[in-house]
Amino acid sequence: MTLHDNSGETGVKMTLHDNSGETGVKMTLHENSGETGVKMTLHDNSGETGVKMTLHENSGETGVKMTLHENSGETGVKMTLHENSGETGVKMTLHDNSGETGVKMTLHENSGETGVKMTLHDNKPLSVESVDMCLKINRQNHHTDAYDNQLQLVVRRGQEFVIQVTFSRPLTPADDYQIEFLIGSNPSASRGSLLVVTFGDRPGCAWRGRIVEKQGSVVLLGIQPTPNAIVGKFRTYVCVVGRRGMHRTKRNLTTDFYLLFNAWCPEDAVYLPDEAARREYVMNDCGIIYQGEARAVSQRSWMFGQFEQGVLDACICILDASRMPISNRGNAIKLIRKGSAMINSHDDNGVLVGNWSDDYSMGTSPTLWTGSVKILLQYASTGVPVSFAQCWVYAGVFNTFLRCLGLPARVITNFSSAHDNTGNLKTDLIFKPDGSPDRRRTRDSIWNYHCWNEVFMTRPDLPVGLGGWQVVDATPQETSDGHYRCGPASVNAIKEGLLCHQFDAGFVFAEVNSDVMFLKCDRYGILTPFRVDKTHIGQVLLTKAIESDMPADVTQNYKYPEGSASDERTMNRAEDYGCERDHTPMPISQLSVTIHIDQVSLGQDFSLMVDFQNKGSLICSVQAHLAGSVIFYTGVETSPFKNNPLSVTVQPYQSE
Repeated sequence: MTLHDNSGETGVKMTLHDNSGETGVKMTLHENSGETGVKMTLHDNSGETGVKMTLHENSGETGVKMTLHENSGETGVKMTLHENSGETGVKMTLHDNSGETGVKMTLHENSGETGVKMTLHDNKPLSVESVDMCLKINRQNHHTDAYDNQLQLVVRRGQEFVIQVTFSRPLTPADDYQIEFLIGSNPSASRGSLLVVTFGDRPGCAWRGRIVEKQGSVVLLGIQPTPNAIVGKFRTYVCVVGRRGMHRTKRNLTTDFYLLFNAWCPEDAVYLPDEAARREYVMNDCGIIYQGEARAVSQRSWMFGQFEQGVLDACICILDASRMPISNRGNAIKLIRKGSAMINSHDDNGVLVGNWSDDYSMGTSPTLWTGSVKILLQYASTGVPVSFAQCWVYAGVFNTFLRCLGLPARVITNFSSAHDNTGNLKTDLIFKPDGSPDRRRTRDSIWNYHCWNEVFMTRPDLPVGLGGWQVVDATPQETSDGHYRCGPASVNAIKEGLLCHQFDAGFVFAEVNSDVMFLKCDRYGILTPFRVDKTHIGQVLLTKAIESDMPADVTQNYKYPEGSASDERTMNRAEDYGCERDHTPMPISQLSVTIHIDQVSLGQDFSLMVDFQNKGSLICSVQAHLAGSVIFYTGVETSPFKNNPLSVTVQPYQSE
């Protein structure tokens, strides 16, 4: 564009040339001051029919605003000429809004100077040049820098993260843009899987957005998901809103991000107030699982590996394989129940195949697993359940799944754990008339130990006070709502005997509180109880201590001291909710039997001593049966090695 000031003539002649690469435009402004007022003529020679426009200014008025419209047969042009006579000199602005590249032209005449000053502004359409997910700062702020994912962001819900967007030019107040976050194959705003975050007066979704900082064309935007947002992998698009519609950025894998539960956010259902507990139950990627029996506890190290490469994708793959609706994945209760069902393969082609036999030839023996990573990656890559698992493997892998998604979780071991198949508070052990165990009739079992998980969370579906630690169990024992799963069951509800509340509280209560009933079956099949043990089940419950390799005893979380008034109140309340106990009076026996045995080492001979004590005044003639067999920790018998009848006569007040 060229500006000519021909001051040698009367008045001022100014010519503006715009050679845009298309048909040239020549515009000439003449001011002839010899006439009354001012006469200005604008010529537009566009290569089509010429247009001549003449504007007169009558200076006798105060301030003049003049508007000229040209409709050239294409997109209409609006041109406005303003004269502000209240200031020194004259300022005139010409706007051309052509629907394409908008042009703003300003002509200034400063009467204190000789000549004319003219300014041309070119308002290009807004576009996005790049999007930076600010990995370093977001990972630090969201406690996710341990995740081995170099390309994509991992953040936690309910907490702001930042995105840096570089636009084609600096933003103006008239610019309109938004950021869209999508999850799933069919995102929908009504189901919370399509989130539109706006930054002006225009309403958006429940996620909040704000401009944190602007430097030229670079804008730092803050995004705060809601504390109940869907958990999973989102896609990110920046959208510019223009006259001709919306222009979105293309799909870019580096702008995808993972959104997790947030144990640091007070509004999140899984908020855990204690920082040391968060470090242990969310951030610790290795742990200890306790095994053995109450009098001889052993331990097994387990690598949870929730931050290892591919594990987060494997956990999301598990949810996808379960066909869990995307809209339910922000609900901690529903997600945990689905995870409990999917870690075992019993009825839904889940992660692990259980095997309590002695034949592992078609897979890996449960005792050979040392961590979760290999199992999860194998399942995610093949879609085929991994062989084989027992309770501690299920608990270890489920713990990885929970911690990886941001849920505070730990592994619990219950020593002398009842598996009650009859839905009451009695674990029935049936014996034949000769005193030998009746394996065929005995349906209940007592496991030396059983491992499950606890998750820390609120329970808005339950009365106040029943939040906190919840029992969840992936080992397939009994069905719950048609699937092999268990929980979440409130630990506080179990302690108080409040078994009317979901989920599966009665089953877990029996695991730690059952009475062991000894029954003799006569030749007619009639069962007669002859002994009850109310202290054997749930002897002790252990978990790894916070930031220590020592065990923490959590028995008091599940039950009051045996025989206390509080314990009796809990048991009575459980009965009121339908858990049956046996109150049959036991016969008073004058004879007691005690078996003494030292610690037994695998593959070594051992000795035991049976002590018969007569507490009465009459001679006792005893017909006994001594049976010995190798059993799994679940109480399943494999190899009997002793089966001897005994005849003993015990004198009054004596022992034999």
